[in-house]
Amino acid sequence: MSLARTVLVALVLGILTLVLMPVQMLATRFNWRLAAWLPYYWQRVARWLVGLRVVVTGAPAPPPLLLTANHISWLDITVLGSVMPLSFVAKAEVAGWPVLGTLARLQRTIFIDRTKRLQTGEATEAIARRVGNGDIMVLFAEGTTGDGNRILPFRSALIGAAGAVAGKTITVQPVAVTYTRIGGIPVGRADRPGIAWYGEMPFVAHFSRLIGRGGIDAIVSFGDPIHFTPETDRKKVAETCYRSVRDMDEVARASYAGKRERVFSQPAKDAKETEDKTPVDQAGQGGEEIVNRAS
Repeated sequence: MSLARTVLVALVLGILTLVLMPVQMLATRFNWRLAAWLPYYWQRVARWLVGLRVVVTGAPAPPPLLLTANHISWLDITVLGSVMPLSFVAKAEVAGWPVLGTLARLQRTIFIDRTKRLQTGEATEAIARRVGNGDIMVLFAEGTTGDGNRILPFRSALIGAAGAVAGKTITVQPVAVTYTRIGGIPVGRADRPGIAWYGEMPFVAHFSRLIGRGGIDAIVSFGDPIHFTPETDRKKVAETCYRSVRDMDEVARASYAGKRERVFSQPAKDAKETEDKTPVDQAGQGGEEIVNRAS
């Protein structure tokens, strides 16, 4: 059954990609607004097919915005990419990966070779241009993925892109991705490496295994925004974002550690449960299921 479901999901996503690819290429070539929204809708379909349920806490700041996130798995791309239109910064080798490289390019990803100082500078300028033009960019600031049980300190080099946008104050905002349940069961320390994609894990086997385990719940937590100017210390910002993401991740894990949660609507005073199917827009209104929790 899991093999059949894996094949079906891959087939539907493959057909959808082939249909949308020429449209996205044209939209990117001519800088149409559709170039930002088409990947978002693709990720929404992918999220539904994979069985992801995403809960959002907090709200993104308005653009110009650079998001700094933790990185656990290829799932992070779909989790974040299905919340609102955005693009990613990725290591250079991703561009050459089968399937994932193509999808990354269609998402208008900026690729960087961190081993070459010159390319780091070029990537910083590219990020600054995109953010300055209103694109929301996601930087996986750990620089790698791990087993999902701890968040690595954030690297500061590319965060400096926020200070390279002439004449604008850029917002840098931490965002944490936390996987809380898989197949309806709370995710514990022993389960996280099974969700994480790291080392030399083959993608197809990992994809098939996750699809076969049933629905996956994730929390996306937006932290306090930081206004970044050319005078801002990027290393201090990196440390602040790291601590914020680490703390939000710990809170999200604790809320789902086998306890029965009560979910409340953030805007509603009578605290009724709600789920909004509209995207979080660029001013931070609307969104997925936006919640506050009470223990």
